[in-house]
Amino acid sequence: MNDWSSCPAVERDPEKVSGAWVFRGTRVPVSALFENLEDGAQLSDFVNWFPGVTLQQARAVLEHAAHTLEAA
Repeated sequence: MNDWSSCPAVERDPEKVSGAWVFRGTRVPVSALFENLEDGAQLSDFVNWFPGVTLQQARAVLEHAAHTLEAA
């Protein structure tokens, strides 16, 4: 299981988006990144479609997920 609490690019607040992990400072769920990439979007498309999410945040989330998979 991925422990998102150690990823500085995301946050979770029970009052925000039903407590889902979101990109810090936004209401954009982390899951939206993976769904869009799965559907063929480029990382640059994603950050253009979701104002407030930076390229650095998106990369940090992907790196965090990759490191989690490596550790498993």
